[in-house]
Amino acid sequence: MCCCLEFKLMSVNTHYVSLRKKDRRLFLNNVSERLGLNIESMFGSKPLIEIVETLKGKVYVIDGRPLIIESGGNTFPTLKFEEYVSCLPKVVVDLDAVPHICNKADVMGPGIVDVQGEFKSENLVNIIDVKNRKSIAIAKSIYDSTTSANLKKGKIFRNLHCIGDEFWIVSKEIEEKRKS
Repeated sequence: MCCCLEFKLMSVNTHYVSLRKKDRRLFLNNVSERLGLNIESMFGSKPLIEIVETLKGKVYVIDGRPLIIESGGNTFPTLKFEEYVSCLPKVVVDLDAVPHICNKADVMGPGIVDVQGEFKSENLVNIIDVKNRKSIAIAKSIYDSTTSANLKKGKIFRNLHCIGDEFWIVSKEIEEKRKS
């Protein structure tokens, strides 16, 4: 299935593999379907796709950029996939919520300042902080956009990936390793 390479990142134990032609096509179709985008139009039909396997899931590196994560049955973008993340509906959170979210906590009603864009239950959203308007997490909605905007307590979004988590660390290290 894959050509294997050992790749030691500093912060986490990883295993690095490259996808073969047949597996690359399957991956591109799968990601396009799950994320609702035409990834082939973004990267062509023959991008170099490598996988960094961690204890919590896989980070797919496309043409040298860590862009897609598979973990716990979910497929979602890394925060580094800015072209895609910037198009997701946005959930603005107050500054008190930021350290909790960046410590892998789910997004709770009291921390939400604004919900921008429309989405259904189980859709991906971009969590941004109110001050800097920067992405701090990718989350999955528990409710639709109308319900999410009106709830003031309880868990509203499941945190899938955030600044400081294992996937963030791996992504940063891949980018730094590629630059050197």
